[in-house]
Amino acid sequence: MSRKAAELIEPAPATATNRLIGAVLRAQSGFFWVKTEQGILECRLRGRLKKERQATDLVVIGDQVEVTPVGNGQGAIEAVLPRRSRLARRAAGPRGAYKEDVIVANVDQVLLVFTCAKPEFTPRMLDRYLVICEHSELPVIIVATKIDLVKRETAAAMFKPYEQIGYPVVYTSIISGEGIAELRERLIGKISVVTGKSGVGKSSLLNAIQPGLNLRIGEVSERLTKGRHTTTVAELIPLTIPGGGYVADTPGIREIGLWNLPAEDLAWCFREFRPFLRDCYFAGCTHLHEPHCAVREAVERGEISAARHDSYARLMTNEDTP
Repeated sequence: MSRKAAELIEPAPATATNRLIGAVLRAQSGFFWVKTEQGILECRLRGRLKKERQATDLVVIGDQVEVTPVGNGQGAIEAVLPRRSRLARRAAGPRGAYKEDVIVANVDQVLLVFTCAKPEFTPRMLDRYLVICEHSELPVIIVATKIDLVKRETAAAMFKPYEQIGYPVVYTSIISGEGIAELRERLIGKISVVTGKSGVGKSSLLNAIQPGLNLRIGEVSERLTKGRHTTTVAELIPLTIPGGGYVADTPGIREIGLWNLPAEDLAWCFREFRPFLRDCYFAGCTHLHEPHCAVREAVERGEISAARHDSYARLMTNEDTP
């Protein structure tokens, strides 16, 4: 198991002030369930933390936090340790403002799950996810599901543009079992987040990787919430496969907005653009309409996918509708 995953799974010992270092396994309605060396504690934020005004979530699953036990299996979160990575999107804030919606913190890799059919494959939404992961410098694995519903060559054609620019694609079917063993290998010893649109089969895929995982997710939810009203939330679940690991099975996401991404950085997030970015004639080229644009010339030569450039253009002009 990687050192990062081991650090999350094995809570740190108490500090001199009797605080514990633990990992947030679940967050819901102001309650946080933190794995510590004393077991899982149901925690609330200290008042001073609540008063901190931030344009992001104070505590999310995957966060490493300092906790003071207060008895009866409960605790108070005193501080949040710096995040080494995060998967985040833009969310609406108060009075029409925007804030960062962190889906999960301290992850090693992101599995982007997209179907070949039912629901229809949406490449522009995949491009949005990839931009977010590139901006956060998070490794990505694209998981193509339900390949049994289309011809193999049809599935390959859908995702070929992404394989050509270096993204690993794992083709899977929970009906035939294809790709499940390969995906299981990629999860070993890693802290992974599985995300994608509703209906793409994320939970079924996880259940195929580790039989009974769906049931375990339900059991953990029931145990952690202790009878409270349950809503659909993200949760960090340990894997029992040889080598271990952790996985966050997130709720289906209908829209994925870009957070805090300067327009001048967007082109860099399209990794196939990078070899050409310094060759444009004009400094500050937007790669949309300027003459002697190396990126657009690469599109014309077929070295960059026209569909990917169209996704970039729509994001640049705020015309994208996933």
